[in-house]
Amino acid sequence: MTDNETQPEDQVGGRVAGLLLAAGGGRRLGGRPKALLEHRGHLLVEHAVGVLRAAGCARVHVVLGARAGDVRARAALDGCVLVDNPDWEQGMGSSLRAGLASLTGTGARAALVSLVDQPGIGAEATARVRAGYRDETSLVSAAYAGRRGHPVLLGAAHWAGIASTATGDRGARAYLGEHEAEIALVECGDVARPYDIDTEADLVHLE
Repeated sequence: MTDNETQPEDQVGGRVAGLLLAAGGGRRLGGRPKALLEHRGHLLVEHAVGVLRAAGCARVHVVLGARAGDVRARAALDGCVLVDNPDWEQGMGSSLRAGLASLTGTGARAALVSLVDQPGIGAEATARVRAGYRDETSLVSAAYAGRRGHPVLLGAAHWAGIASTATGDRGARAYLGEHEAEIALVECGDVARPYDIDTEADLVHLE
C-alpha cells in the first residue's frame, strides 16, 4: 500500500473517505481490466477517482487487483492510497473487505463506495450520497427510480458486519438487505445513469 498523507483534508472530507473498487479483470471483456479502459481521455480508474474527489472526498482509497502493476504504472493516481487485493478473483466482496480494512485507523468514519465500471454516475449523484452522512452509524445509498444502487455510504460502525458477509460478487448486498430499514435512499436517477461496463456491447457507453 502507498499513502500520501500531505493532502489537506477538511473536517467532513476527512470523515468520509472515498473507496473505489477497481480490481476486476474484465472476464466478459476478453480479460481487459476495467480500470484500464479509456473514457473521456482518461483511464476509467482516473475518471472514477476524479468523481469521488469532485464529490468532496479528500481521502480516496483505490483497491487494485487484475494487472495491478500496469494500473500503478499507467494511471495518474497521485495522492490516492493504493490497496492491493491478491484475492481479487474471488469477487467484489474480497475487494470491499480489503478496502474497508485499509481505512481502519485512518480516522475515517464512513466509506463512500463506488465501482470503477459505472462512469454514468458522476460527481453530482456521488455528492448527494455523501451529503447523507451523519455519523459512523450512517447507511446511505443512491437510488434509481426507488431501487437501491451505487454509490453507497457505509458508516464505520457497520464495517465489521459488512466484512463478515461480503463474499463473492455480493459486496455489501447481504448486509444492506438485513439493515434495509436503516438505509437512507437518495434518488439520483435524474442526474446519473447506473449502467455497468461488463460486456463488449457496453463499451458503447465509453466516450
